[in-house]
Order: sequence, then C-alpha cells, then structure tokens
Amino acid sequence: MDDGEALVLAEDRESWAGARVLYVAAGEEVVEHGTPAGVESYPVVPLTARLEMTAAEPCHFRIRDTFAPGAPLGNRYDHPVCSQEFLDALWEFDGEVGHQIGGHAHSVQNPVEIEVAEAVLDGEVSWDDPRLSEEAGGWVLLAQFDSEDAADMMWGDAGALYWLIRPEDLAERRFERAMFTWQCS
Repeated sequence: MDDGEALVLAEDRESWAGARVLYVAAGEEVVEHGTPAGVESYPVVPLTARLEMTAAEPCHFRIRDTFAPGAPLGNRYDHPVCSQEFLDALWEFDGEVGHQIGGHAHSVQNPVEIEVAEAVLDGEVSWDDPRLSEEAGGWVLLAQFDSEDAADMMWGDAGALYWLIRPEDLAERRFERAMFTWQCS
C-alpha cells in the first residue's frame, strides 16, 4: 500500500502502536469488520494447533549464561552446545521458524529477546553490558508468525514476526504491554 514506508520497528517508539496486541476476553461481544476500501485482503488460511516442545538456541543469552558466563552475547562460544554436530541435531529437531504461541522463539537472526531489551533500554547499552542480558531475561515469547506462502505473506526476506511479553504482564492479561519485533534473512 505504501511501498514499505510504514514499518513497525522495535527501536522506533513512535511506531509501536502499529503492532499492538488486542485482548478480547471469552464471552466478550465483537463485531467483524470487512477489509477497508482500497486494501486487498489476504487469503484465509485455516490453522490448527498442536503441542510441541521448543528449544532455545545455544547463542540464546540464558543458554550462554549457563554454559559460558561472560561469553559474547549472541555469538558462539567454546562449549559443546555450540559444536556443529549439536547445532545440526538442534536444527533437525526444530529446523523451521513456523507459527507458534509461547515457547522459545525461533529467531531468524539474534535472539529476539535481545532486540526487545535494546528497544526498552533505548539502545543505550552495549552488548557486553549486563543490563542488556538482565532486561532480555524479563521477556518471553507470546506469539511468532512466519512468512506464509499459502496466505501470500512474506515479512521482509522470508522473515518472521514476534510479540514478546513480560511473564507478569501475561499473567495479568496486560497485552497492551507486549513488544513487537521482526527479523528476516
């Protein structure tokens, strides 16, 4: 519609309202609205849910803090969980981004919790600042949506959309506090 001019970016506070999460309580009456004039609808794609285990990647800050405290954030470090054999097995277990609710995010690039933490801290901390890991540790995945061929949706270059939330906000259903980021290859 606007040739990609209107982007929601974690680092741009002015754009955050463009990716807000709306909570509709069970039993609350809602009215469905059609697509606005001049906007083409995406095709409807039926989805089903299944329960699956997710795994954090070795460069995830929590895994790094467990196996190599002090190692550079977001990078490989000297431990068997970063070996190519382990990484190949991990990708075999969970090799595609996909759509999901909760669990560990399957980041296309660096851990999405770090991107949200950087945005919350106004980009004023370096990756070696412990405040960044501490802030990133306060966020969990709410939802993740992959590019979807069946719906003719592609986020950047085969990317994914992510909404994260603090566990206490999730427990209190304060979805307006969820944060958004997206990544592509």
